[in-house]
Amino acid sequence: MFQGGGRLIAGKLAQDLRRLYEKNRKFGRVSPLDYVMTVCPRCLYSSFPKDWNALNPADNEAIRMATDARRSYIEKILGPLDFTQDRQIVLGAASYLLGMDCYQLRGVSVAPTPKKAVCAIRAAWYFSDLHDEFPNLGYDKIRDLLYQKAAVIYGYTLELMQNGNEPVDQAAGMLGPDTDNNWGFDGVIYLNAFLTKKFKDQMAPKPEDQVLLLSRAKRTLARLYGSGKASKGKPGPIVEMTRELYDEYNAILEAMGGEK
Repeated sequence: MFQGGGRLIAGKLAQDLRRLYEKNRKFGRVSPLDYVMTVCPRCLYSSFPKDWNALNPADNEAIRMATDARRSYIEKILGPLDFTQDRQIVLGAASYLLGMDCYQLRGVSVAPTPKKAVCAIRAAWYFSDLHDEFPNLGYDKIRDLLYQKAAVIYGYTLELMQNGNEPVDQAAGMLGPDTDNNWGFDGVIYLNAFLTKKFKDQMAPKPEDQVLLLSRAKRTLARLYGSGKASKGKPGPIVEMTRELYDEYNAILEAMGGEK
């Protein structure tokens, strides 16, 4: 996939830090994300390659015992799956849903929370693509639910970065959220703010709670924006996107009567 004449045709960087790719005339749809997750075709255990063998006995037993439930859950959404076949959009989507499910059963030593966040947002991207291809199957509802889950889990990840209850540094090399550029913990801060703004109505139905939610995300975003202005080492795209998002936050909070 990563070799040969121009299989990957990179497009723009989306607001949620997804790298878009143009369809290749020769190869059709090409997605580097399809093969990132390692999945057992028998029990549907899914993880990032780094964590594949790092199963302690308790985690191994929990994942083994949940095999039937995992298979039933994923097949209700995507139908029968065969991970011995070449990966495509459906298997790619399934690999990240299964990853979310399996990391839910992992111990804190593998830093499961930030990895669940990455799985959630990547799964949302896949269901966005599935909705584009099959607009009448309700994949947009699953997409939005996954984005909301990602918003919540990125919020938890920010808390873990501050309280140290999980070794989040262990996940630093796989935070992505996409494969073309690892934005690291800057990406976590940015995505927490972006997703909080996008799904504020679902996360906090009351206006006064929305103001508190947005104000908290804005303060964290302000630190990223400030460090970006002060450091020449920060990648330009995320600094500019942070500035634009910060301005949007100011406008929203002002309209809601919150902090300016």
